[in-house]
Amino acid sequence: MTYCLLLLSVVAVTAAVPVPRVLTRAKWPEREPVVALWVWQCLVATVLLCCLTALALGAAAVFGTVRAQLFAPAPPAVTAAYDLSAASPWTTVLTVLLASGAAWTTAMLGRELVEARRRRTRAREHLRDRAPDLPAGLPEGRGPLLVLEEEYPDAWWMPGSPPQLIVTTGALQRLTDHQLDAVLTHERGHARARHDWLLHLSTALATGFPRVPLFAHFCEQTHRLVELSADDTASRRCGHLTTALALIELNQHRGVLYCASSHRLLGERVDRLLEPPPRLDRRHRALTTAAAALVPLVPLLITFAPGLTALP
Repeated sequence: MTYCLLLLSVVAVTAAVPVPRVLTRAKWPEREPVVALWVWQCLVATVLLCCLTALALGAAAVFGTVRAQLFAPAPPAVTAAYDLSAASPWTTVLTVLLASGAAWTTAMLGRELVEARRRRTRAREHLRDRAPDLPAGLPEGRGPLLVLEEEYPDAWWMPGSPPQLIVTTGALQRLTDHQLDAVLTHERGHARARHDWLLHLSTALATGFPRVPLFAHFCEQTHRLVELSADDTASRRCGHLTTALALIELNQHRGVLYCASSHRLLGERVDRLLEPPPRLDRRHRALTTAAAALVPLVPLLITFAPGLTALP
């Protein structure tokens, strides 16, 4: 059991510290944001699985009731292979730390979801008070669309039940039909991929564990990659140039495209759309996705290895 806990700790530390730093310096995530999001999620899943399985083993070693429940259906040889009869002091300390971390993570996730729901409720009430009737002449089939009386062009997606697209009258007046289609396709890309749940998860982990490099980078990269992914969705339907021009029109009045310090991502998105980077071929994309999917299996294999070797 001590050997399993040490291996799980090594895997968790490796996935939480050096690997994210290497991944943030890589260039390929800009070309394949969807694959990059999948890789980040697999890294986070690996660390969480390491902690959960280590917590289960530690609790089984420290508490006899937990051990009886976890290993009730297992043969005696399997229980003996884990050597749970005597728990060392460091195992007890590790179990308490992991249990505290699990409770803190659950609390952070719950707080983030409650706060997000509260913000959406206030925003929906505020927007409905300001929204005029839908202008005549808009093409049909755009889904739930709320038009907001506002001179500045803007558009965004508000998750909820049901999700809603919001566009200002300034955007309707300033954008061409193709540019407006690109903007709404971008926002629908967020809705279809359920990026709001990914953003909530990354924000909660980064808030709860700000000193863990994986969670800090996961939050930062998630906010960046979901925008690149939605840009790709819009550019495949409406073209790279149209999507770039729509992005410029929506943000030009803010002057953010010229402010490299505070809004660097907007400039990067426009440059990326005007000069699309070469994408990975299907084979490399499939290999990267499959390799990332196998990483979370490592803590499970480490945890079940003693039981599997003890089976006849």
